[in-house]
Amino acid sequence: MRWQVHSEQPLYSDRWIDVRVADVELPDGRHLDHRLIRTAPGAGAVVTDGRGRVLLIWRHRFITDTWGWEIPIGKVDEGEEPIAAAAREVEEETGWRPGPLRPLLYTQPTSGISDSEHHIFRADTARHIGPPTEPWEAERIEWVPLSEIRRLIDKRDIVSGTSMNALLYLLTEV
Repeated sequence: MRWQVHSEQPLYSDRWIDVRVADVELPDGRHLDHRLIRTAPGAGAVVTDGRGRVLLIWRHRFITDTWGWEIPIGKVDEGEEPIAAAAREVEEETGWRPGPLRPLLYTQPTSGISDSEHHIFRADTARHIGPPTEPWEAERIEWVPLSEIRRLIDKRDIVSGTSMNALLYLLTEV
């Protein structure tokens, strides 16, 4: 049952987000105005250290007024490859330069409302290069034992969908 899109009209747009309304025809012939959000792709990385730990940032998300552990992730700039964006985001947000990156996971975290796509990579090493260039991104940066990930999810210290997807996927590999 495929929905047919007859048109899209912009409601609001800036350099980060494009909010639209689409005239959508349902399989039974009814039409509805469906809001949607178009965004640039994102890229991030799960960085481990060979000692059973993963590099995470502890941050506040004002929209939900919650704190949680997340992997470093951010916007892929125009003309930038996702793998380069992932490496850049790790450095900017943590002050660690990831070792060689390889694909881990592709996800569309909010496909019911947004075309957001996240390219997640994995590195098995990292080298500390200094303080984060974007210190406002995180209150803390820590190497968290992978053995703690399930407990952190259970106590809602990891709630970000992309971070949770990536970390649980990683646990299926180890």
